[in-house]
Amino acid sequence: MSAPEEKKPKARKQLGTLYEYKYETGEIRLKSKKCPRCGAIMAKHDAPVGRWTCGSCNYTEFTKPKA
Repeated sequence: MSAPEEKKPKARKQLGTLYEYKYETGEIRLKSKKCPRCGAIMAKHDAPVGRWTCGSCNYTEFTKPKA
């Protein structure tokens, strides 16, 4: 039997900015919405249907299309 090959550790990827903030008139605000059910930050999806979705509790708010 041959000796087991040494496994190289995987390189860690750098995490980007998870949340985007905006700064107006001396106040820092979150650009996204917070979930009314659990308080987590919601994701905005434009296609195929406009909606805000919470990844934690699956709460979804549908947005009205602009006419």
